[in-house]
Formats: sequence, structure tokens, C-alpha cells
Amino acid sequence: MSTAEAAEASMAAARDKYRSFLHDEAEKIQWRHGKPPTYDTVNQLFEEGRTKEWPKGSLEETVQNAIKSWEMELTHKTRLQDVKSINPDKFKLIVNGREGLSAEETLKAGSYNALLKNSLPEEFKFYKAEEESFESSHEAFRSAFPRGFAWEVLSVYSGPPLIAFKFRHWGFFEGPFKGHAPTGEKVEFCGLGTLKVDESLRAEDVEIYYDPAELFGGLLKGSSIEDSTAAQGCPFSKKT
Repeated sequence: MSTAEAAEASMAAARDKYRSFLHDEAEKIQWRHGKPPTYDTVNQLFEEGRTKEWPKGSLEETVQNAIKSWEMELTHKTRLQDVKSINPDKFKLIVNGREGLSAEETLKAGSYNALLKNSLPEEFKFYKAEEESFESSHEAFRSAFPRGFAWEVLSVYSGPPLIAFKFRHWGFFEGPFKGHAPTGEKVEFCGLGTLKVDESLRAEDVEIYYDPAELFGGLLKGSSIEDSTAAQGCPFSKKT
């Protein structure tokens, strides 16, 4: 194998088969962390835990990869001009019927804050998106799910331009989350969504509906880290 062929083979191996635009002209992109992200760990989680394996080229596979692609771009690219999977002039992200976020607003907030923002009374808020930055929100979930938070399409009910689908999100709670100790258990939830695309299959309107309590029910099961530490450090809490 020639040097050129070896380089081409290496580049092909490095490409993510589920996400477009990850390595296209990567050197010209302004990446949030200075270089393209690596999805090897979460891809393994996805492949080991998915309930559906869609035929190559099917509508279900196309929708699944399209959503993984725009989520990757909006998470890891810092300039809207570098995001190729959405129509930046028309893009709106609507979650559980809330007011839609524009492409610029979604890029600034980050996917977790965009998906978890809610209008519940303060005492019932599991997660306060308005108090989290892009970085702090992603760090909280990277900590809780060190192997990543996998996503799959379960069903597709209609084709483009308005695609309706059902999805599943899951990961293993193996790191601390907001003062709660990990349980090691699988945390998952399902939801419904619609995706309106243009003639180039770029996302214009994305609507997501799901129950956040399904997610936080698993994350809040862990005991309080502060309580556990206090109990271990207090001699009066130990049996003689």
C-alpha cells in the first residue's frame, strides 16, 4: 500500500459513520475544543445497546444520522457559518411546546440547556438551565455518563419534508451528577419529535416532546454525596 493509500485508509477509518460534516474540511472549522470530537466510546455504547439496527440507506437510518449530525455540529462548532446540517435562517428548536430557539440561541445555550429548560416553579426544577453555561451543562452530563449518552431512532412515521419520529436516549449513571453519587444503573427515556427539512435535507424546524422526569428519576436516585461524606467522617454515626 502506498503512502497516499495508507493516509486515505487512515482517514476513512477515522470518519464517524453516523455523523456527517465531522471531518469535512475540519482544518477550516472553528471547533469548540480546538479539534473535531471523537465519538468512539458513545458509538460503542450505541452499538451495544440499540434496540434497532436500520438497513443502510433506509429512511430510519437517514433520520437517525441527520439528527446525530446536527447535534454534533451545534455542540462542537462555534460559528454558525460552519454548521452544514441546518438551515441557519429558518432553524428553530422547540422542546415540549416552549418558545422556539433560533440556531444562534441553540448554539450559544448548548443542547442540554436547550432541551432541559422549563417553566416549573423553582422548588420543582430538577435542573436550572438558566443558571448553567454551555460548559457547565455539558460537564455535568459528561460526569454522570462517562461512556456518553446514546441516542437512537425507534420509529419513523412520515418522510420528508416533515418527518415524525420516536426516539430513545440512554446511558449508564457511572459518575456523580449535581451532588448525587452514581448508581451504575442505566438511565433512559423515550420521546417523540418532528423534523422539517428543506430540499437539501437541512433541518429547519425541530420539535421534541419527552418527559424530563424519566431522565432525572434515574439521576436523582443516587445518594447525596455530601450526606455520604458526612456520615463517613462523623464518629458518632458509626456503630461501636
